[in-house]
Amino acid sequence: MKNTYDAIMFDLDGTLADTLADIAAAANHAIGLLGHPAIELQRYRYLAGQGLRYLIEHALEGHGTDDEIEQGMAAFKAYYADHFTDFTEPFDGIPQVLDALAATGVKTSVLSNKPDAATHHVMGEVFSAWTFDVIRGAVDGVPLKPDPTSALLVAEQLGVAPQRTAYVGDTRVDMETANAAGFFAIGVTWGFRDEPELRDAGADAIISHPRELLAILGLEAAV
Repeated sequence: MKNTYDAIMFDLDGTLADTLADIAAAANHAIGLLGHPAIELQRYRYLAGQGLRYLIEHALEGHGTDDEIEQGMAAFKAYYADHFTDFTEPFDGIPQVLDALAATGVKTSVLSNKPDAATHHVMGEVFSAWTFDVIRGAVDGVPLKPDPTSALLVAEQLGVAPQRTAYVGDTRVDMETANAAGFFAIGVTWGFRDEPELRDAGADAIISHPRELLAILGLEAAV
């Protein structure tokens, strides 16, 4: 079977890895230092994936000043740097899919709104068994997703046209990014958001287990 796409671009948090507990722990630590109460784990499903400022601002529930948000971001980064992967692990089925993709010649990449250093750290700790052609997180001067700039920069690095690229993510932000970049948007339901959000955000396909990804890509490799 001919490959449907030449490159696949993954979101990280909620797509490749279950990072929620570590994100929540770092955020609650940060807002706790500012005298604000911790919020429950499940609420972070709707705060993660939109950049660190958004995360801290909304964890403070609108009660933080600009200075407090900046302090919270700094505290998050300091804590998270020592606790990147206390609880983080790949979602079930992801290692097998990455093994299958490695045998196909399809180019693989990761694009996250997580700060670039943190993105590389998590990938190095949790996904060191696999080689990705490009890994990119949030960097200064480049807009966060859903702006398509970073996604198109990654596609350019890969040397693959947008129409030959599939983007896999678990949130509205990911689907909007893929659509804006001209990628094929694949939403996953094992992450931080639910199917209606993905569908409403313009997902071209929605899958409930990583193994389904291979069929969409037109690959015969089995997991």
